[in-house]
Amino acid sequence: MNRTGAVRALLTFSIVVAALVSLHAAKSFAANPPDAPPAIILIQNATILTVSHGTIEHGAILIRDGKIAEVGQSIAAPKGAQVFDAAGQFVMPGIIDCHSHIAVDGAVNEGSVSVSSMVNIADVLNPDDIDIYRDLAGGVTTANILHGSANSIGGQTLVIKLRWGQPAAKLPFEGALPGIKFALGENPKRSNFSRGGDRRYPTTRMGVEEAIRAAFTEARDYKNKWSAYRKKISAGEKNLIPPRRDLRLEPLVEVLEGKRYVHSHCYREDEILMLLRVAKEFGFKVRTFQHVLEGYKVADEIAAAGAGASTFSDWWAYKVEAYDAIPYNAAIMTRRGVVVSINSDDAEEATHLNQEAAKSIRYGGLSHDEALKLVTINPAMQLGIDKRVGSIDVGKDADLVIYNHDPLSAYAVVQKTLIDGRVYFDRARDIAERPDREKEKKALIEKEKKAAEKKAEEKKAEEKKSEEKKPEEKPKPPESASSASGGAQ
Repeated sequence: MNRTGAVRALLTFSIVVAALVSLHAAKSFAANPPDAPPAIILIQNATILTVSHGTIEHGAILIRDGKIAEVGQSIAAPKGAQVFDAAGQFVMPGIIDCHSHIAVDGAVNEGSVSVSSMVNIADVLNPDDIDIYRDLAGGVTTANILHGSANSIGGQTLVIKLRWGQPAAKLPFEGALPGIKFALGENPKRSNFSRGGDRRYPTTRMGVEEAIRAAFTEARDYKNKWSAYRKKISAGEKNLIPPRRDLRLEPLVEVLEGKRYVHSHCYREDEILMLLRVAKEFGFKVRTFQHVLEGYKVADEIAAAGAGASTFSDWWAYKVEAYDAIPYNAAIMTRRGVVVSINSDDAEEATHLNQEAAKSIRYGGLSHDEALKLVTINPAMQLGIDKRVGSIDVGKDADLVIYNHDPLSAYAVVQKTLIDGRVYFDRARDIAERPDREKEKKALIEKEKKAAEKKAEEKKAEEKKSEEKKPEEKPKPPESASSASGGAQ
């Protein structure tokens, strides 16, 4: 093997080992889910940031069967309760990420068509995605898992709880209304994605608007056909043939009926206003504008329409339509009456959304509680789950995060993350298990290395064996004198 081949083989080997180690680590975590939650947990001596009704110093939270049973300063530990002493620490509601792409098996874009409302994130949930665990370590307990932004109308979306170690069927947030992803601007018109002559309609901003309007025109007609059919059935008519089902249009009918939320990727003010006009025309609501970097320009219109805005703290200028973004966007929209959240759109960004929210205090002058709302109760309201999560109130799910410092401090580190009263991330436990995991990693690498060496030896032996089995070439007989002389006798 020459040097180039050896380098390639080494690189391939390294990639395979890394993939196997990552996969094994993920499955190892999944195979050892957190212990079953005790019926009763008491968190005491903490600074409790309720979000809904201020801060409780030296407070306590009593959890029964995964729900918050009591919040206050003096709560006696019931018999059999597991007690967490959080002296000097802070407890806040679990962080809710309104724009995430984690836990998806494969690509998030069905980009072959402009309207891909028939595809569904729920069909490709990957409970072994290590980003679930990493985001838990950043205090995230709930995430809105979105289809990508390649389409004017993209795929169906899903709200999940980050129940690491549970199967895919246990991830969806029970009772949360499903959504659908829209996108405006450069992405759906494929500004930066065309390959030679391979162009897909639409290729202009006006085409994106028309694609959305055309789809809802079809959906409205489809809805009317089914309404007429059901009306005839109710009237007792017999032998009727139902309309043909259209899986592309059914999610859009749910939007028209208020049974599915619209979450729309956008940047520019003109396109935000465009979608508001189209929504008004067809009688549906835009639940959230995602990114919405020019939202500060049309905040009054967004608020008047009852739409939410889920934005970045300070990401901009990464493409032309993001040039007019400002770090004051979240604060300005908040002051104009828009329900605003800060999202990640990125698995790593989600690990410090508490700090992203804190930036709105510096850029816009939001209060401590207003900043906390950007990643707790506000995204909960945008996703229609605020009766269950988003604040520390009696009766809500015990989705909580314990920090060693104020969560809005740059020094804050998550100590424990609970979902439904169950500890899904424990920093002390994680640190204690690292030596064993490192040992396991080295053993796996060594095992894979030996397996690769054995495979190489077997291949070499097989090649040698094949070479030995080849029939020997018999030497050609010498030419006769007659043939050498041209056959003369």
